Amino acid sequence: MPLKDGVMIPVASIEKAPSAELRPGQKDSDSLPEYALLDKVLAAYIEKAHGRADLLKDGFDEKTVDTVMRLVDRAEWKRRQYPLGPKVTSLAFGRDRRLPVTSAFRE
Repeated sequence: MPLKDGVMIPVASIEKAPSAELRPGQKDSDSLPEYALLDKVLAAYIEKAHGRADLLKDGFDEKTVDTVMRLVDRAEWKRRQYPLGPKVTSLAFGRDRRLPVTSAFRE
């Protein structure tokens, strides 16, 4: 049901900065790089299988690289809980991107 003037989603909801909303005033950018940068680092790290040295050669700063790699690697166990899904990129999680589960592998 439209709110008013035929608007289905309030403009404030669309324009609001992304947030986990765990505490008042919290923004995702408080603990993550801006999404445009984060997307580029994730694409290189996950889809192109670039390691730390490659990411630094790609021009990403050391702090950002270390943060993103740490967050992705620490969340690896969550990915393994999901059922198998379709491969939608050139490098699929699980089949093409394999990290040891038991040894807490880190580059």
